[in-house]
Amino acid sequence: MPQLGSLFTQFHLSSKASESAQSPSPHQTPTLPDFIQHVRKLTGIRKEDVYGHLRIRDQFQSTKDDINIVILAGQGIFCIDVKPWSGTVSAHNKTWHVQVKEEDQHFANTCIEQIEDPVKAIMTKTANLCSHLQRSGVPVRQSLFFPRVLLLSPDCELDEDLRKRRELISHGQTDDFLKSFREGYMAWISDALTPSWLSGRLSYRQMESVREVLRRVGTWDLVSLHCGEQLKGDFQGCQYIALNRQETETLEFSRVKTLSADSLWALLGHAPQVTVKMYKRGAQGWLGKSLNASTTIPSNTAVIFRISGEEADAKIPANTIHSILLSN
Repeated sequence: MPQLGSLFTQFHLSSKASESAQSPSPHQTPTLPDFIQHVRKLTGIRKEDVYGHLRIRDQFQSTKDDINIVILAGQGIFCIDVKPWSGTVSAHNKTWHVQVKEEDQHFANTCIEQIEDPVKAIMTKTANLCSHLQRSGVPVRQSLFFPRVLLLSPDCELDEDLRKRRELISHGQTDDFLKSFREGYMAWISDALTPSWLSGRLSYRQMESVREVLRRVGTWDLVSLHCGEQLKGDFQGCQYIALNRQETETLEFSRVKTLSADSLWALLGHAPQVTVKMYKRGAQGWLGKSLNASTTIPSNTAVIFRISGEEADAKIPANTIHSILLSN
């Protein structure tokens, strides 16, 4: 069973160590949620047409990985993985190398890290999404799917061969790529009236059907801890909590905040308690979130959570958790 202290990770672009190799840099690489906000602002695309962390099942019904961003536009369906790498990136057969130079006053060191081919990975996940839509009764031509790998850091440099790959978008190309999604009213009217087979684009009806499917696709569950850390993965359960995921969206944990109160409970022979409130899934009412149920559990109760990228479940003490957001 993994130790929780070694598993705390910021909810950035990926939980994998191979994707976090970065050299010290004056540039601040944005987190994925921040970048998604930037995407919506720069493209002008509606919120419901930009999706984050979609987990599409493959042919074996497995969902080990996710697509960082999916953009639905008239041009097609863009499946984008975002990488925060810094250094020089080159391809070597089935693996890629990220070369990072570290320098200080006394010596210079070069670190080379091997990573999985990200273009192959996003192409596989894009094909899985195409198949998923077909199984859901929404056939979309394969030519309308566009796999892309976007490199966020200005300190990431591609070698000459990789710069020729259309699937790769460097930091300097990012804003132009996003601005290409801006469309006027004539394009919108054309998509609404022209069949896809004639226009070579997604029709208005197709886009609405795709939205319906993507809304039902799951993402990661998200655990927010009192220390400010966030963990993404799959909520496996808790001994004292029974819930229906289809009805429950958020679990909020509240604990006894003062040391004196904790000590008093212990002197009386009782374990400190944590109150768990479960809120209904769906849009909030004008009075806020609708409470589904609540329960009180011992503060040292273990919440079982499979952190993304790990092979075993983690046991997280309930008194360290602020909230759990459940995906679809």
